[in-house]
Amino acid sequence: MAKSSNQLEKQIRKRLKKRTRKSKTPILLMSHMVLGHPSLEENAQVIDAMVKGGVDIMELQIPFTEPYADGPVIAAANQKALDGGLRVDQALEFLANTTRKHAIPFLVMTYCNIMLARGIKRFVDEVADRGGVGLIIPDLPLEEAQEAIEACNRRGLAWVQLMTPTCPDQRLAELGQAASGFCYVVARKGVTGKQTSFGDELDTLLARCRKATTSPLAVGFGVRSAEDVAFLAGRADIAVVGTASIQIHEQHGVAAVGKFFAGLRDLEG
Repeated sequence: MAKSSNQLEKQIRKRLKKRTRKSKTPILLMSHMVLGHPSLEENAQVIDAMVKGGVDIMELQIPFTEPYADGPVIAAANQKALDGGLRVDQALEFLANTTRKHAIPFLVMTYCNIMLARGIKRFVDEVADRGGVGLIIPDLPLEEAQEAIEACNRRGLAWVQLMTPTCPDQRLAELGQAASGFCYVVARKGVTGKQTSFGDELDTLLARCRKATTSPLAVGFGVRSAEDVAFLAGRADIAVVGTASIQIHEQHGVAAVGKFFAGLRDLEG
């Protein structure tokens, strides 16, 4: 049974409280995976390693031909998955198998054409029926998202809004009010995978985002190291690691991914 968006937020806060008690770095880790890259079978192995390594939340990306928000590493993974023949039905079946196996929350990330081609109501229902807890659709503007938001509310899925450095305060407030589950703060301008400066500029952005919403804040785009995660602890609730984990997997294999995530935070405190 799908959790409601409020339940997802409660789950995030419960997990964060638990992490705070046991760790010197009180922040949740969220990973990103492109389904079908290099294969669904290997995706399952990587998820096992990530969960063992301490990942708290995961976003599973259904690949798309034009992933405009993604940098070259994730874009290439999308294309390889599509070249390998991955289809939406297979991705949704994988989601169902994964949520039955693992207790952490799984969200679906993709682009709006995937959802529109399938039909908004149908797509939301399919994600909810397979145990997904929310959607991240980065190219669907808030003004055009009402049908999707209502469908998510009806099925208890979180609707995650992206907050960017170029948003004025009023826009951040609008996005924060519309979001459920958590808000995804884009740490800098541009696409995923590029170098991000973790300093005063990001500190200011996070303070602005905190004022704009009562939802937890997740920060992505450029989180690559234990130092980055430590910087975000206390400023944000979730550190999102995508490109770096894909590179670790491609270069060093499945086992290295779990070790990488375990090294991002002192799990034992």
